[in-house]
Amino acid sequence: MSTAEAIAARAHLLSTAGYFDAGSEEVVPSPCISVCRMTEDRSRCEGCFRTIPEIRAWAQADSAERLAIWARLAQRAGIPFPPEGVAKELP
Repeated sequence: MSTAEAIAARAHLLSTAGYFDAGSEEVVPSPCISVCRMTEDRSRCEGCFRTIPEIRAWAQADSAERLAIWARLAQRAGIPFPPEGVAKELP
């Protein structure tokens, strides 16, 4: 399984569980899939597709910012967000 497929599977699982639902009071989980290494150009993590500033900001980010990070990393990974087949409204 490629890392893009792994992050897509994680996104789908979290979306199905309601973590990306508009108005959800659940803490938006990290996209980390335990493949923690930067690309050669250090532009992003090879596993979760986050940039260094996004990784640093994650712990202090509120739900809206975490969803925005998820949306950006999904774009980098070339996957839909929210995942297809799970219709959700994002704030």
